[in-house]
Amino acid sequence: MAHNPYARLFAIPGATAFTVGNLIARLPMGMFSVSAVIMISGARGSYALAGAVTATGLAATAVVAPWTARLVDRHGQARVAVPATVVAALGSLSLLLCVRYGAPDWTLFASYAATATTPNTGGMSRARWAHLLKGDARAVHTANSFEQAADELCFMLGPVLAAFLCGSLFPQAGTLIGVVLLLTGVLVFAGQRATEPPPQGRTDSSSGMTSLLHARGMPALLTGFLATGAVFGSLEVVTIAYADAQGHKAAAGVVLALQAAGSCAAGLVYGAVKPRGSLGRRHLLCAAAMAALMTLPLLSVVATGSLIALSGALLVAGMATAPTMVTAMTLVQHRTPEGRLNEGMTLAVTGLLGGIACGAAGGGWAVEHLGTAAGYGVPVAAACCALLVSSAQACATSTPGRRRPARPRASNAA
Repeated sequence: MAHNPYARLFAIPGATAFTVGNLIARLPMGMFSVSAVIMISGARGSYALAGAVTATGLAATAVVAPWTARLVDRHGQARVAVPATVVAALGSLSLLLCVRYGAPDWTLFASYAATATTPNTGGMSRARWAHLLKGDARAVHTANSFEQAADELCFMLGPVLAAFLCGSLFPQAGTLIGVVLLLTGVLVFAGQRATEPPPQGRTDSSSGMTSLLHARGMPALLTGFLATGAVFGSLEVVTIAYADAQGHKAAAGVVLALQAAGSCAAGLVYGAVKPRGSLGRRHLLCAAAMAALMTLPLLSVVATGSLIALSGALLVAGMATAPTMVTAMTLVQHRTPEGRLNEGMTLAVTGLLGGIACGAAGGGWAVEHLGTAAGYGVPVAAACCALLVSSAQACATSTPGRRRPARPRASNAA
């Protein structure tokens, strides 16, 4: 145990219990959108309507999630997360019933918008680790790496599980089981009160910082999350289109799962390694690696046109995304004021989701107008943008060089 950093994490009393609840609650995050698309498109015969409904939910989440996270910081995780989850669950059930019984289209938008109150369980879990491991930077690094690997695993398994349930049982099965998992996981997670960070109450307004967007370095960090999200969103759309063009659309899920598997494995390895150098320098190096490795899918489809070669390229390319996300999340923790950690990490996730939406739109446009192979230039461009933002941020926050002390001017009267 002394040599296994992950075993040291889960030796903390209560850590395993809240992690199990968090993983159960986090799995549906990758299920709901896929389930909604399958359910709505099957009943209404319109992918455009299904996409518009899920986009509305994403927009509502961007507005509501930071507000929910602020309440979590102020009043405590259990006190806010449970009722917020109940509201989100009712929204999902309302969507299911509206689709099932042919309610007007506007009811679908209203129902799915209500799911925006879903608490950021990944952010709350990271906040617990930060509370339990305060002062131990290496252990926090390992915990953040584990959480990022868990994110990748849940978003890898969630869509597959949703598609299986909707296809093998009935179209509403993915949404229904997702609601059950979400409620169960949040109740288990919230029930672990011994590991919960203490509520902070109202933050001190004397600092004049009403929004975390004014915190030093946060705008650049959130822009970096936006660019990284665009990498994920564009990769998903372009890969599905490329597999369809090759006549193997059903294999797109497996190909994308390889990218997530590479990221998950790299995140776990990265967490087991002792971090070296400053956090800003590590983030810059990880962003550079992501920009370099994202060229592999483009090169593979241009040079070979093989889906197997693309699968290998995505597996390798995915290995740079988790370390980039881990270091970025750690920077958010460092730059978020005391008592507002859930809010800071939820803003980061909101930026990531916004980037995924933008990347999906950009990837779809590129595939439509430039071709499926050229579409892989979009994640390359997004990764380069993330690298530029990281470079600018590193320059802005680096310690200025030594300046020659100014010589005192001789007095005219001397």
